[in-house]
Amino acid sequence: MSSPALASVAVGRPVRGEFTYLVPEVLRGSLLPGQRLLVPFGRGAAMGFYLGPAVQPEGAPTLKPIQKVLDGTPALPADVLALLRFAAEHYRYPLGEAIRGALPPGLTAAEEAKEAAAEVDRFARALVAGVPDALRRAPAQAAALSYLLAVGGRAPLEEVAHAIPGARETLKKLAARGLVQLEAEERKPGVREGLQQGRPERLTAEQDAAVGALTASLDAGGFAPFLLHGVTGSGKTEVYLRAAEHALARGKGCLILVPEIALTPQLVGRVRSRFGTSVAVLHSALKDRERLRAWQGLRAGEVRLAVGVRSAVFAPVPELGLVVVDEEHDPSFKQEEKLRYQARDLAVVRARNAGATVVLGSATPSLETLENVQRGRYRRLTLKSRVDDRPMPRVELVDLRLVRPRQPTPAPEEPPILAPVLLSAMEETLSRGQQVILFINRRGHSTFLVCEVCGLSVRCRDCDVCLTHHLSQRRVVCHYCGAAGPLPEACGDCGGALLKLGIGTERVEAEVAERFPTARVARLDRDAAGNAERLTELLASFARREVDILVGTQMVAKGHDFPGVTLVCVVLADTSLALPDFRAAERTFHLLTQVAGRAGRGKDPGRVLVQSYNPEAEPVQRTLHHDFDGFAAQELAWRRSLAYPPFTRMAAVRLEGEHPEQTARVARFIGEQVARRLPPASLGVRMLGPAPAPIARIKGKTRWQLLLKGPTHAALAPLLARVEACVEQVPSSVKVVIDVDPGAML
Repeated sequence: MSSPALASVAVGRPVRGEFTYLVPEVLRGSLLPGQRLLVPFGRGAAMGFYLGPAVQPEGAPTLKPIQKVLDGTPALPADVLALLRFAAEHYRYPLGEAIRGALPPGLTAAEEAKEAAAEVDRFARALVAGVPDALRRAPAQAAALSYLLAVGGRAPLEEVAHAIPGARETLKKLAARGLVQLEAEERKPGVREGLQQGRPERLTAEQDAAVGALTASLDAGGFAPFLLHGVTGSGKTEVYLRAAEHALARGKGCLILVPEIALTPQLVGRVRSRFGTSVAVLHSALKDRERLRAWQGLRAGEVRLAVGVRSAVFAPVPELGLVVVDEEHDPSFKQEEKLRYQARDLAVVRARNAGATVVLGSATPSLETLENVQRGRYRRLTLKSRVDDRPMPRVELVDLRLVRPRQPTPAPEEPPILAPVLLSAMEETLSRGQQVILFINRRGHSTFLVCEVCGLSVRCRDCDVCLTHHLSQRRVVCHYCGAAGPLPEACGDCGGALLKLGIGTERVEAEVAERFPTARVARLDRDAAGNAERLTELLASFARREVDILVGTQMVAKGHDFPGVTLVCVVLADTSLALPDFRAAERTFHLLTQVAGRAGRGKDPGRVLVQSYNPEAEPVQRTLHHDFDGFAAQELAWRRSLAYPPFTRMAAVRLEGEHPEQTARVARFIGEQVARRLPPASLGVRMLGPAPAPIARIKGKTRWQLLLKGPTHAALAPLLARVEACVEQVPSSVKVVIDVDPGAML
């Protein structure tokens, strides 16, 4: 039997299993699941998490007592703790590490929790109507006071300091003279200009039907999963917001997940326009203090609506009634390190456990979600038309095999990228005062450099990839390990001249700026928008129509609503088609459809031009006709014939080591051990590999992998347990990772 004198604890270290500790007399009867503890571990102490009463372990080992309780109340509510226990088991990851990884900064260290300080804005207020004569001999003070008076008598300290060097100290002196008052105000979350939207007076008939189905589900209570399948511009976000209004009115909590930070500013702007400041925003680009404050507001029940990226699936939303996963198809919902979870799937599990309504929204649903609809597990709500009966954009193909970009005279050093039809369409769009988006899913200027004499490419020393040329930095960069160096002047092997091949956003931006010198051009990728502030500024500037042409990677494709955009140009549709990944076609179709959907979302119709060297490719052809159903049917048939998800379950075992021969030996050893325990072929369990990974070396480490396929997760569990047992015999120089439901094959 379990005893209140013994506690089961998950330790926040990369170790498997639960540990048993003695509960000191003073703590008996007071511990609650989810509380953070300080416990002895190894030669020191570690943070642990109380899971519940424990039974006496076999062998009567000497147990150590809990040293300290770090929280008066549990850091994690019971429903989130249950979700993390499920995730740790399903994704084969240490429970304590999973729990620690779900907590915000300020709760991840073995120390008592502190209340997050509020964000404060500081202001200076003039207490006089003019500059007194006494400041004649203090020109700096006179200048600072004059500035305040010129802007109405009150201004943010940051603004004054930016306008007048040294103003911070100067304002303190003015305050000491009684001429200025320094003030501090708690910062209220606001809506950036250009990102807010009002509440539509009327819904379309399809929106109204979808909202009706969701509100009926919320009224009935109980777990109810929905797919909201709506074309781009059909008003899916408004359906989410109406459902959230209904849930909040019923006293329920709401959780809205978006795939990337790139989507957060615009969606948060709309949510705060609707619900005021009572919204918790959760993503990694926030300051630690902001994330902790948002978490604590939810945990205390002061805030009932959370918006965030994938990690927000663990947010402590009280009385959860509605879960929304926007752009549910997006691969960013899959965590690729540590606890390798799929946030979309965990959102469904969490809603099921809470008896909540869950909405998975997309214009291009994942095939996994679509198959759940076809099996009757999810109910599909469809929005086939755009708001206000706006037409879908006209999509046209530019066959680069026949229509090559035209060489100017004299011919430039680098061949042009944009075909004449694209340039003509851009010129026409700009002449009407409308906006253009150009999409190319590669950063940098040239994606590889090749010697025109010997044919060798400039490659990363530590990774099995080519270096990317970044023109703005005059450097070559590896996008896998981050290594960078100066742009080589010649081939390091034979001294031959280097050709800059491949297309990235920098090169497109440069060509556009040269062809349209009077246009305002901006670039949106991870290099140009390195932080949340810069990202929000770029998006807001484009929304205010301060930018005419936006060149970007997939960051421009995801969910943004820019009414001024009437032309979208896909510079090269083929970049992801040849990847060695069974999802390559699906992701290409998703990306092309999503970026095409940015056009024509205002009163003017949209047009999309797609440049391609592979115009007969299935994803390209289906995109031209907005034919999701046709693409999905063909792709699902192909997946079924080859036993790939969603018709089978997969797990990848990935290895990386410093020594190629040793890593290969370990991979083969694990493969042999698993092969001996494979069930009969009739049960549908297969092993592929082991084999070198498609990118065989990253950061100087050799990479191997093997794939396991089976009809259910349960069928794979014994094999994964065997892999875990083998890991104990593997040298520490070889890292072995199990990735359940892998998102990418590279």
